Amino acid sequence: MTENAPLPRADLPSPPRRPNAARRALRGIAILACVPYVSLKVAWVAGSEIGIPPGSALLEHRLTLVIANSVTVVADALVVVLALLLTQAWGRRVPGRLLALPMWAATGLLTPIMTGYPAQLAVAALTDDGRTAAPREPFLDSWVFGVVYGGFILQGLALGALFLLYARDRWGHLWSGRLGGLSSRTSGPGVRAVAVAGSVIGVGSAALHLLWAAGATTGLSARRIAERDADFPVLEAQGFVFPAVAVVFTLLLVLRRPARIRIRTALAPAWTASAAVGCWGAYMSLVALLPEADPTKHVPGLVQLSYAGDMITGFLLAACVAVFLRRRSAGA
Repeated sequence: MTENAPLPRADLPSPPRRPNAARRALRGIAILACVPYVSLKVAWVAGSEIGIPPGSALLEHRLTLVIANSVTVVADALVVVLALLLTQAWGRRVPGRLLALPMWAATGLLTPIMTGYPAQLAVAALTDDGRTAAPREPFLDSWVFGVVYGGFILQGLALGALFLLYARDRWGHLWSGRLGGLSSRTSGPGVRAVAVAGSVIGVGSAALHLLWAAGATTGLSARRIAERDADFPVLEAQGFVFPAVAVVFTLLLVLRRPARIRIRTALAPAWTASAAVGCWGAYMSLVALLPEADPTKHVPGLVQLSYAGDMITGFLLAACVAVFLRRRSAGA
């Protein structure tokens, strides 16, 4: 099958130009939104306990606190680098593969916060539950969550808008047309097999999250069951939605059906949801593996399995999206 429209040569940088006022404003928002988070982290690394209440678990392991916060400062600094890359002439010359991974990771880490935290606040307002959107036991002062998550949401909105504009200018031709017009070369048997494997794992993981969101306690620790609040079903519902979206839209992209659907309609949610599932699954798996002296805080095996399932699902489906884009670009 031939492509439904002739494509220009792929991945050619647009002529260098000064970013317009809108892009400069978005860049400024993305950079400024990093300041509260980075400032808090630097203060904690320096020994300050601002925002950390007495008795917080964060104070029990000072070395871990320093290392973890140092790493996250570097990670958030990458947002500044990405904001500059997406708005400067030199950013047009960066190889696509070097930009895709950090943007996919940023999408995956920020999207669940951008959707989950407002949902938690809405539930808190509706239920009048002051403990919603904050841990039950002392961990951080409540204002820290508003400052940090508010900054993350601004980062995600600004960086996401900049990436959409950048990608449209540089690679817009890769998602023009409809699924029915795609060449069979964009998704061969190997890609379809990986997509099916990722989908099967994703369905299992999504089913667990849906059960927990509906009130089931299978596989949960006694401590987690006792501490469930209004946040719990919100976050578990989100844990169901992202793998479900990743599975559905990646399969649409790989199978090239229904033919009438636009490529960008399948590609955008496949990219976003696979990133959210993969990155948060990897993060939660790492957290679950950290040593914990209190046996009541150990993460049960089935919960760890759900995290691993999320991670594997996201990585496999993201690989399918990456192969699709590479072959689509090569075909151009």
